[in-house]
Amino acid sequence: MAASPALALEPYRIVADAIPEALGGKIGDASRGAALVRDRERGNCLICHQGDDPSEPFQGSIGPSLKGVGARLEAGQIRLRLVDMSRLDPQTVMPPYFRIENMRDVAPAYRGQPALSAQEIEDVVSYLASLKTE
Repeated sequence: MAASPALALEPYRIVADAIPEALGGKIGDASRGAALVRDRERGNCLICHQGDDPSEPFQGSIGPSLKGVGARLEAGQIRLRLVDMSRLDPQTVMPPYFRIENMRDVAPAYRGQPALSAQEIEDVVSYLASLKTE
């Protein structure tokens, strides 16, 4: 199977520790974002993070808890962490969800495309920004 041709990603601007504007001007949907956070194939956030639902099985502890993340970080800060946490911490183990260059060990079917689309990033940002209580 041939690798997919590289997609053009929506441009973004980093200001300090954030991407202040929504990717591609997309409007996020928190319910779709919640589903992506819990989805063990697409987002797979709970492999490393504790989520806001204690009934969700097999939650990780490598990354910070997602409970109350919307009270700790602004939407733009959450967005940059999802897009490419290595911009803030080159030693991070968090994968970049919106980067296609300088990637290693990517299955051929997924090469040249981001893990999440701009719309999906905005959906997850919307959901995580809504999590205000610890």
